[in-house]
Amino acid sequence: MHRIQLHYTLSRDAGDAQIRNPLPEMLEAVAQQGSISAAARTLGMSYRHVWGALKRWEEQLGGELIIWGKGQSAQLSEFGTKLLWAERQAQARLAPQIAALHADLERAFAVAFDDSAHVLTMYASHDDALASLRAHAATPGGSGALHLDIRFTGSVDAIRALNEGRCTLAGFHTLEQPAATSLAARTYKPLLRPGLHKIIGFASRTQGLIVAKGNPLGLQSLADVARAAARFVNRPLGSGTRVLLEDLLAQEGLASQHITGYERDETSHTAVAQAVASGAADTGLGIEMAARARGLDFVPLVTERYHLACLKATLEQPATRALRELLLTPVWRDQLAQLAGYAPTHSGEVLAMSHVLPWWNFARPKRPAAPRKKP
Repeated sequence: MHRIQLHYTLSRDAGDAQIRNPLPEMLEAVAQQGSISAAARTLGMSYRHVWGALKRWEEQLGGELIIWGKGQSAQLSEFGTKLLWAERQAQARLAPQIAALHADLERAFAVAFDDSAHVLTMYASHDDALASLRAHAATPGGSGALHLDIRFTGSVDAIRALNEGRCTLAGFHTLEQPAATSLAARTYKPLLRPGLHKIIGFASRTQGLIVAKGNPLGLQSLADVARAAARFVNRPLGSGTRVLLEDLLAQEGLASQHITGYERDETSHTAVAQAVASGAADTGLGIEMAARARGLDFVPLVTERYHLACLKATLEQPATRALRELLLTPVWRDQLAQLAGYAPTHSGEVLAMSHVLPWWNFARPKRPAAPRKKP
């Protein structure tokens, strides 16, 4: 079986062809010109190069491409004709996708040649507002475009990626005032260290139960989910929402075995909402925006903060500063406020870790009182 490899070339003038391959170009030139020498002149190549290349391809592909009759015009063999036709048909069928891929690649490399553009790599817990931010940031502005390379993963994995140098920013979320004894504290405290990391505010958002239109089971809490044996869809281990669920269950005196479907998980808020919309599940914990986008109802349970963490050493780098400045703009804050369940709380501000993550206590120990001097 013959396999296809795709290649692309960077050039100031790459021509009009979306995907180029020298073999179909040679075959087409031979078919049009009727000889190897004329085809070579059309392609701007030597006769020897074209003849040798066609012979090598015949050996590699295991079939005759050209009818090599002496004293006759060169013609494509049946195999050569079929090969050229198949390539033309594939390019015609895939023209829209090829054009889109071509545009994406050109856009990506345009960033490299734009001195005013910034690129920022972010690993982040799934969040619809970040997708909106990526589109908003790429719009050229007075100081150049900001291109966010966002890879959605669990909150824990995002911070680990930051600590391992695989990204510049990590997106994660916690309750507004997570308790020092919470699973969130036990999960994130070993990963985020004062003096090493900085926290940038992004948004506050509402998490709750995504339910079918009309909330037919009347679910208002996780206790209701347990009592009704509602089919629940969870988020994976390592995700911030899974950590949140564990803390909420503990607050209500519930355990995982009380939740029907606890072991089933989906990779994103969108996937949870889709499971409910399709009837495969009755409910799941997620963000309001994902529910509204699919015409579902939403029962708010908690407000949480979505944070962006970076290393202190990168806080003042041009790309990070460009993002912070963008998050502070009224245009972005107004856009964020329009998203269901979101508010631009401290968006773009560098926040004290002891305020955002209150399990860190930076109060200096009181010095013992000096002994009184005897009169």
